[in-house]
Amino acid sequence: MKLDRLLSIIILLLNRKKVLAQELADQFEVSVRTIYRDIETINQAGIPVVTHQGAGGGIALMEGYRLDRNLLTDEELATIATALRSLSTSQAGPNPELLLEKIASVIPESRSMDFDIRSKQLIVDLSSWGRKGQLEEKLKWLSDAVERTLSVGFTYCSPDGRTSERIVEPHTLVLKGQSWYLYAYCKQREGFRFFKLYRMRDVVLLERQPFERRAVSPESLPWNAEWLSPERSSVRRMKLVLSFSKSSKHLAEEWFGVEALSDSGDGRYTVTEYYPEDRWLYGFILSFGPEVEVLEPWHIREKIQELAEATAHLYSGADRT
Repeated sequence: MKLDRLLSIIILLLNRKKVLAQELADQFEVSVRTIYRDIETINQAGIPVVTHQGAGGGIALMEGYRLDRNLLTDEELATIATALRSLSTSQAGPNPELLLEKIASVIPESRSMDFDIRSKQLIVDLSSWGRKGQLEEKLKWLSDAVERTLSVGFTYCSPDGRTSERIVEPHTLVLKGQSWYLYAYCKQREGFRFFKLYRMRDVVLLERQPFERRAVSPESLPWNAEWLSPERSSVRRMKLVLSFSKSSKHLAEEWFGVEALSDSGDGRYTVTEYYPEDRWLYGFILSFGPEVEVLEPWHIREKIQELAEATAHLYSGADRT
């Protein structure tokens, strides 16, 4: 804890001209005497810290002292800062402010305003609308398991309603398509598998089952290769042609992009995409209501009709007393 506090004090001093000892004591929940002992430790480490007495005084670094910043340019540091802010919106975990302060500390004061503008030009908010506490808890547990190389046990619920007990060696957490996944070696299947966190329940860290990481490169996005592999593509992905009315054109544009729309010439627009056939697909199509019509394949059209009729019957009240 002392080492963390010393590092945090150094970062604050790098970013501010002066800091009051009482302010530091309040922030780190220690006494002012402890802060002055920390300052002495920092001085002994070769970082020149001076104290100014009286009105306008405080603790500061010796004028002109800066960290060496030759390794990265301002633009590269701004890109890192943007990525950190974006990542912090997607998962529960430590606040990135300390690391962002470290980055800001190596920017000369004369260019700090330009750096601030660069690093805030783009904000990627990966969080969902509203908080999802259970998902955040799973992310914490699984992130801990990946870091400590501990096996994880859980019950997995497949899209077709089947459940299975799994023990896996977690390698990577993946945010893809606005959903979180775990890429892990499944001991039951004896191979790497992609698990959607929302389909995992009763997650437990197996403290007595550590593992050695296997040779896998997350940079190559191996889960994409598996998804598109010839032995799976014919089963998992199919051509889907949807027809949208003119009034629902904006919905198609939001989901698929304006480039994906083709004008049918009759006031409607068609979209052609490739999807796996599962319950998610049925729900996705039904979520558009009467604004979309399935043109191909025919069996999907019939399935949507069947589900729509069952839904209408449920709300008709025919079986209610």
